[in-house]
Amino acid sequence: MNDCAAQPSAFGAWWLAIRPKTLTVAVVPVVLGHVLAWAQAGSLHWPVALVALLAALLIQIGTNLHNDVADFERGADPPERLGPPRATAMGWLPAAAVRRGAWVAFALAFNLGIYLAYQGGWPIAAIGLASLLAGWAYTGGSRPIAYTPLGELFVLLFFGLAAVGGSYYLQNLSISPTALLAGAMLGLFAAAVITVNNARDRETDSRVGKRTLAVVLGRRATAWIYGAEMLLPFALLPWLAALAGRGWSMALPLLALPPALLLLKRFGGALAGPVFNELLARTARLQFIFGILLSLALVA
Repeated sequence: MNDCAAQPSAFGAWWLAIRPKTLTVAVVPVVLGHVLAWAQAGSLHWPVALVALLAALLIQIGTNLHNDVADFERGADPPERLGPPRATAMGWLPAAAVRRGAWVAFALAFNLGIYLAYQGGWPIAAIGLASLLAGWAYTGGSRPIAYTPLGELFVLLFFGLAAVGGSYYLQNLSISPTALLAGAMLGLFAAAVITVNNARDRETDSRVGKRTLAVVLGRRATAWIYGAEMLLPFALLPWLAALAGRGWSMALPLLALPPALLLLKRFGGALAGPVFNELLARTARLQFIFGILLSLALVA
């Protein structure tokens, strides 16, 4: 229970509010998209890559901060919640300050997006504006995405297809089936992170009116969804190898398969409780590892 959490310093409270363990979920798709473009074109526009990486990081930080304050104001972070303590709900940070922090992060990302739109044209402007809107709408508005069964689909689209495809487009000013497939593979892992989060909070979410996929389908079906999200990326590796024109180097991401199978076993046997916090962190870490291994495979 969160009411036992020790009071952190002001810096520690902000650090917890931005949820650093989730930031890699936003970073690695951008890395993969640029690496794929580099592998196919033989060159890389480094300033564009670095600005895109920073913009993605800021959008994720803004989304996390907005989620922190929005869930508190909607009563979705009750004392019996099993997840890590939230800065606003615990009273460590004023709601107004957290909301300002979210808007500052979104504003900085928007300004970086102007440079990216100048480089990539209207497709990048559209992806950037949609990403900013989605970051707010995830827990904002009259019907937040996080309060519906669409959370996993949202993450698959924005942390997979849009992030990888958009990053690839920034470098080559074109899109390819290879980039979209790689984006879908990485997006499935990102969706798995949301599935763990929603499985952990299923009971408290149900009580406050959140209709996540885990609430709607129940524990057993959620376990099957998690299994599909974790295993499909590995099953799609031969198809990606064929599209990318790569050989045995594309087997490198299979090094992440044993820990994925271990996480599946632990998810299936886990009782409702804080054990899901560790599963969430390990699932996010696995997405990062898979993305890095896949990036290395593309340039090997």
